[in-house]
Amino acid sequence: MAEALRQHVRAAILSGEYRLTAHAEQQREAEAVSMSDLEEALSSERLEILEDYPDDSRGHSTLLLGFTKDGAPLHAVVGLSNPAIVVIITLYRPDPKLWYDWRRRV
Repeated sequence: MAEALRQHVRAAILSGEYRLTAHAEQQREAEAVSMSDLEEALSSERLEILEDYPDDSRGHSTLLLGFTKDGAPLHAVVGLSNPAIVVIITLYRPDPKLWYDWRRRV
């Protein structure tokens, strides 16, 4: 199941079948994440699912970890309830004081 979700997100990013919420766009600008960095991180073979929220009241979502080509980590929460499009709910550069190895909360 996790691998299918990961591949679904990667394919959606690669084909342009995704959108950012207003909040995600604000976070992208505040964190100075370019669209190319976002797309690199979320379409990479290194994309990982950190947390899965299948029973979220707003619909299935998941927390992802991706890396840009320069190796910079990026977290994104994406909505998966609409199979036709992936919705990026929020994104941020993880704070090393709050994350161990970018994967586990301190």
